[in-house]
This record gives sequence, C-alpha cells and structure tokens, in this order.
Amino acid sequence: MTTPDRSKLPLPDYDELNVGTLEHRIRSLGVPELDQLLHYEHEHADRAMVVQVLTARKRQLDAGAPLSGGNPAARKADVAGHGQGGSPVSPATSPEPSSPPPHGTPDQRGKPKGNRTGG
Repeated sequence: MTTPDRSKLPLPDYDELNVGTLEHRIRSLGVPELDQLLHYEHEHADRAMVVQVLTARKRQLDAGAPLSGGNPAARKADVAGHGQGGSPVSPATSPEPSSPPPHGTPDQRGKPKGNRTGG
C-alpha cells in the first residue's frame, strides 16, 4: 500500500488537528477511512496518542458501534457559523463600566480607618 497523499485524506486538515479534536472528527468515518489515516500516521508523524485514538475507534466500529452523523471535513468554525475565537460581546451589548467602591457597599459606605488606640 502506498502512502496516501495528504490532500486525499478523509480529513483535509488532518495534520493540524490535535488529539481531542481528532477524536470527535473521526466519529463519522468508517473502517476504510480509519485504516487510511492509520497508514498515513504511521508513515509520517507516528504519534502514539493519535494511533491509539484511531485504533480504539476502529475497535469500536468492529464491535458494532454506529457511525455518528456530521461532516468529518467540516472545521469547527464552519459548524459554529462564525470564525474561530472571538466573543458575541460587542460595545453595543457591553455593560456600562463601573468601579466598585473601595470599601463598604454603595448603600452603606465604610468608615475610614484611623489610628486605633487600645482601651
């Protein structure tokens, strides 16, 4: 078996995936696709954790586990509907800035500290 070209892998961004992301993205792949990724992994980086994840998923499928839905080639940003990172907070949705009082509460101000004498 020849080493598959990176562009022909079932996950186009395979080399850029961390183990946690890979674990979720392979859930919709069948045994032939997993075999292709395993072969590619052994021929290139041969990362022990990646091989372990791919092998474990292959065993699950051999035991009758179902494929999950979804597109294994979809990147997280594609699925979420917006770019990576960022926050839905904008200047329009941000609260007005406020500074907490240095002591006490807004309704009950604290007393300034003074010299204390024993009594």
